[in-house]
Amino acid sequence: MTRLGDLERAVMDVLWDVVPGTSDGVTVREVADALDGRELAYTTVMTVLDRLAGKGMVQREREGRAWRYRPAASREAHIAQLMLDALDLGGSRDAALVRFAHSVTGTEAEVLRAALGSEAGLTGPAATGGDPGGTDALTDRVDGPAGRRPAGEAAER
Repeated sequence: MTRLGDLERAVMDVLWDVVPGTSDGVTVREVADALDGRELAYTTVMTVLDRLAGKGMVQREREGRAWRYRPAASREAHIAQLMLDALDLGGSRDAALVRFAHSVTGTEAEVLRAALGSEAGLTGPAATGGDPGGTDALTDRVDGPAGRRPAGEAAER
């Protein structure tokens, strides 16, 4: 997965924050207007969106003479892929995972336990080490209500 520059990240933040999974997307003008405090030319925003489309970060659909853009995957899916890419940088994946596990907060550790329990087919308190929220609460936090993933997001990595 491609790392994003500052402006690309700002544009993606707009898309992730403004475009719900069921939306038809937003136009270049809408993205430019949402980038408050930045004095960017319309053509600059258009170029950034075009490059993001080329990188597979956004999907676009023609609407008349304009394009409508939406994220190809959720913010969470993008961050997860960055984490997986970091694990592939070399060295011991196991050591990196152990180091990461020791650095998370108690709440974050509960979320990881729930996800791992869900992956192993466990449900309820057994999946979370006693967390009554279980995997349904985790799914709602990651995927939204009823475990729905945004359009275009794959369930696998």
